Amino acid sequence: MLKVALAQINPCVGDLKGNSAMIIANIAGAGAKGSDIVIFPELAVCGYPPEDLLMKRHFIKKNIECIKKIAVACRDILAFVGFVDCDGKNIYNACAVIADKKIIKIYRKINLPNYGVFDEKRYFVPGDEMFFGTYKGKKYTVSICEDIWSESFVNRLKGQKLDFVVNLSASPFHLDKLKLREKVLRSAAVKAAAPIFYTNLVGGQDELVFDGASMIISAKGKVLARAAGFKNDLLAIDCHAVPLLPQNAVISHDEQIFGALSLGLRDYIDKNGFKKVLVGVSGGIDSAAVVALAVKALGRERVLGVMLPSRFTSVGTAFDGEAICRNLGIKYHTISIEDIFKTFLKTLAPVFAGLKPDITEENLQARIRGALLMALSNKFGALVLNTGNKSEVSCGYCTLYGDMIGGFAVLKDLTKDMVYSLARYLNAVMNDPIPLSVIRRAPSAELKDNQKDSDSLPEYKILDPLVRMYVEKDYSLEEMAKAGYDRDSIKKVIALVDFSEYKRRQAPMGVKITARAFGKDRRMPVTNKFKG
Repeated sequence: MLKVALAQINPCVGDLKGNSAMIIANIAGAGAKGSDIVIFPELAVCGYPPEDLLMKRHFIKKNIECIKKIAVACRDILAFVGFVDCDGKNIYNACAVIADKKIIKIYRKINLPNYGVFDEKRYFVPGDEMFFGTYKGKKYTVSICEDIWSESFVNRLKGQKLDFVVNLSASPFHLDKLKLREKVLRSAAVKAAAPIFYTNLVGGQDELVFDGASMIISAKGKVLARAAGFKNDLLAIDCHAVPLLPQNAVISHDEQIFGALSLGLRDYIDKNGFKKVLVGVSGGIDSAAVVALAVKALGRERVLGVMLPSRFTSVGTAFDGEAICRNLGIKYHTISIEDIFKTFLKTLAPVFAGLKPDITEENLQARIRGALLMALSNKFGALVLNTGNKSEVSCGYCTLYGDMIGGFAVLKDLTKDMVYSLARYLNAVMNDPIPLSVIRRAPSAELKDNQKDSDSLPEYKILDPLVRMYVEKDYSLEEMAKAGYDRDSIKKVIALVDFSEYKRRQAPMGVKITARAFGKDRRMPVTNKFKG
């Protein structure tokens, strides 16, 4: 009976030497566990997605040199390793099948995805040949990620009398993606009448998170084994003796979001060499969630809090900001912006003479805070974490070069209701660092007296569903009206979202959580006269 190892690893894009060492170590680890077969994720040698690194021929060459070195280190085991192949002219998303220190076959991915965050057709040429091999008397075939999602590809497996199907994947996370993957893999296994050995990438790569959850699916479409979610795992299984796992394992949205944000943030910080992060802690719900998550993901010694109160900061929010930092045990500073704000107003007074205060004075405060945070970032070598959420960013309820500054936007793909849910989850797993007063207080930017978010935006209970319909699902005004929302609110949200595209182009990247995030998923023109 065969024993298979799913090597769910976290490579770093471009780290060919480090990734190769990780692959070789896992081959040895699989062998030590008595495995006959070890399967790695898609493009494991170079990391996924390599994007325009693929335009560099010397990058392709070095990646091929690495797969040859990996082959030499592979003995007494059959290994499937993702890399970039080249025939001298074209490049391919490929899998090296390795045995006895030799690459015995190279399979080239046939179905190249070109939707959402994927643009593989920009780089790769599709393969044109399926591969069927035998190992220890067992017949198998190889597929790479999208191949197994293709009905035409899977239909070609029918009647082949396969003993197993190998799938190397780099399938990025979004909410409930695991359920969708399981559905696809179950169907493919039943049609092929063979078990599927599916290995998925794990780790954060810019705005993408790969959640792992590699699995073995039986020929009858049952989950036999599943690797850990959001962490490295070397799952070695005797595929003929494992018990059935609970089918359609349910992971709550809060757990999924927490896992994705923690991994995405930690990998962005660590893989890019940042030592610390800095968070502007206002006492509001967004910054509270960000600073608590940062402590959970990175450790309190790597997180610095900064409070920047003004004349409009309430006693309650000021108290809560300090309470959050104390509860988390992080170092923090309080720097009033009042004197700087007065100086700005005095300097601008001759030019603004006769004009009433308006959003200009509000934005000045946000920009003063932004400048101070960036100064602290430079001085202490700490990356500023942006605290804006999807509801605000969608509607442009944010200030360029003010509260939009930062190197990484942790909440960028979370609507306001999701932020509240995340805060409650963090309290549950972190011994209540966020005071209930923060969760219960009406949201406010506190840039003028008695200000509330609802002065400028529809109530979040209305805004959040409209953002999901318009931004994530491309609903029209009429479709949103049929869902029961009033036309004035819909028109306001549409106008705000459309107008604010230029701001979002200048916003920091953040973790993709939903099926449609700003960035690669949604690429609207800034200059756009369509008013649908």
